[in-house]
Amino acid sequence: VGMTGEVTLQGLVLPIGGVKQKVLAAHRMGLTEVILPKRNEKDIDDVPQSVRDAMKFHLASRVEEVLKYALEPARRAKTEAA
Repeated sequence: VGMTGEVTLQGLVLPIGGVKQKVLAAHRMGLTEVILPKRNEKDIDDVPQSVRDAMKFHLASRVEEVLKYALEPARRAKTEAA
């Protein structure tokens, strides 16, 4: 899971620039899931359709959401191993 964004001291996730470039870099590195600030949702449209189809995007407005998305793969793997 890749993630990008800015977090305030109050736990808000703020929008960032360069979403297209960051998503393309994540895709090139083999990542299939990316966490982005909710306020950058419209920027996903700038990513080529073939890349969008190959990736799953999680949108977060609070740090708690980021943690949920980021830790979910580990929880799934632990459950599957049990």
